[in-house]
Amino acid sequence: MLENQKENSSLSITSSPNFTQWLSDRFISLAFTTYQAGKIFFVGLQPNGNLSVFERTFDRCMGLWINNSSLYLSSRYQIWGFENALAAGQTYQDYDVLYIPQSSFVTGDLDVHDLVVDYSGKLIFTNTLFNCLATVSHTHSFVPLWQPKFISQLVAEDRCHLNGIALQEGKIRYVTTIAQTDRANGWRDRRHDGGCIIDITNNLAIATGLSMPHSPRWYQERLWVLNSGTGEFGYLDLQQAKFEPVVFCPGYLRGCAFRENYAVVGISQLRNKTFSGLLLEQKLQQADTESFCGLLIIDLLQGEIVHWLKLEGVVSELYDVAILPNVRRPMAVGFKSDEIERLITIERL
Repeated sequence: MLENQKENSSLSITSSPNFTQWLSDRFISLAFTTYQAGKIFFVGLQPNGNLSVFERTFDRCMGLWINNSSLYLSSRYQIWGFENALAAGQTYQDYDVLYIPQSSFVTGDLDVHDLVVDYSGKLIFTNTLFNCLATVSHTHSFVPLWQPKFISQLVAEDRCHLNGIALQEGKIRYVTTIAQTDRANGWRDRRHDGGCIIDITNNLAIATGLSMPHSPRWYQERLWVLNSGTGEFGYLDLQQAKFEPVVFCPGYLRGCAFRENYAVVGISQLRNKTFSGLLLEQKLQQADTESFCGLLIIDLLQGEIVHWLKLEGVVSELYDVAILPNVRRPMAVGFKSDEIERLITIERL
């Protein structure tokens, strides 16, 4: 019998028996995005200890970055910036974090995947359509910062599907691409083994032969990555330039965050043609299991999945995942209620 469940007419959310206890023991909450359903979800605990799930709608939201009181979110043609309006110890309707939209950059449809804020406070994102790293502009759609050496020009052709960013000591260090191609949509023919990780300090591929890699993250002196086309969570052996799988996950992986000796990763169902024909399909058949959509909690020391959250219904694909430390129950203000008119904050000089 599943312990925790939240249902409405089009969405069912269930969790493993000790999922809520895992959140409570670490005093954390989670957030994740789904571009397929156009929503950001916040997962925490109600005052009685039951699962709390809060959602807001944003058109094709993907990249998610949460640091201290700030939250950034990429959507179809905008990047949104939110700030927590509550001071430590304050609550609003039993929520201890209240994100209010405070800024927006209109970028146009750049297909923005990962985004981060570096040590200097600069917002940097993967401009997947133009095959580069970029930052926001007050006068234009974006400012290009870096591009792979195999990309000959900045054009809106999604040539290599540059999708992931990893910070190391607060600085951009690694990116993932689906392929090293210089022709429009060329990555689509290299989904099986064209993926690579690039060190931007020298613009060299430090790992190749990956299958649709996503979400590179530097944590505990290791470069972790999701080898999404094979369903494997693992890390890169930097000495051998080799991907080392840690655990197989039953679905298409995107989104990764860490806390203590655990990783939280997002997983999606195989419903669209981009996912078809991958080794992941064969591995699911061999394991006699089906893909599902949700979150997996992976024990890094044991190399196994210990908890999970499953979504069924209108949500079948996730993109990004974030952890909110020292937060019990987060929420965000939307645009369709009168809350956004009434919630006014004052910055004291």
